[in-house]
Amino acid sequence: MNEPAPPDWDRFRASAAELGVCLASGQVHRLQRYLDLLCDWNRRFNLTAIEDPQEILVKHFLDSLTCATVVDLARQHSLIDVGAGAGFPGLVLKIAFPHLRVTLLDSLRKRVGFLERVTEELDLKDLKAIHARAEDAARAALDSRPGRVRKGVRPEVREGLREAFDVVTARAVARLAPLVEWTLPFARVGGLLVAMKGPDVAGEVEEAARAIRLLGGGEPQITEFRLPGTDLGRSLLAVPKVRRTPPEYPRLPGSARKAPL
Repeated sequence: MNEPAPPDWDRFRASAAELGVCLASGQVHRLQRYLDLLCDWNRRFNLTAIEDPQEILVKHFLDSLTCATVVDLARQHSLIDVGAGAGFPGLVLKIAFPHLRVTLLDSLRKRVGFLERVTEELDLKDLKAIHARAEDAARAALDSRPGRVRKGVRPEVREGLREAFDVVTARAVARLAPLVEWTLPFARVGGLLVAMKGPDVAGEVEEAARAIRLLGGGEPQITEFRLPGTDLGRSLLAVPKVRRTPPEYPRLPGSARKAPL
């Protein structure tokens, strides 16, 4: 079997610059090490269905950087990636914008273990990976009040993640209606949800309109484009947080998917 060609880092760096993200050599080196770790772990833990390093570079790393086209990340301070998986987009954005305080949230322990290994290997500061369901993490501050602690909520999420972040990201997690219930509670008023989607999302936005209003979101903005260097259609949905999320949301785990608002 032929070995895949090495990834084209010069082309990647040029494509990132087209998105407005200028990467220093040290940042590229960290991304290279991240890619090596991902490929190594992926042989054992199936972190991504894409195995070719060049495809990972474009379809995961470059795709993650497109978030910077709808929010000025240089002016933000904190970001939470809900359903972070193998670190897209949150870990890539942390490397590209090292000043950000980043939280990576995922419900599978093996993925969190990988994120912790990358964090340690790359010596990334102000980055934490948390193993928890979004519903539990978003409600932890409310449920930590006397007499209201929900059984099974891990101590590490009872630290005030609710309405604490400038930017909330989510990539390929779910349809928008359940997704906003899992994500908008993490955004502070004045913050922003960036949902990364494929093409043709107008129907999802219409379907989620009531949920967005109930959860404190404003008018969503849709940015459609093709991923640089490919014919792959992408959409970024930017939903501003204009009001606080009512304390009854998010509902219990499973509710948002089974009965979207």
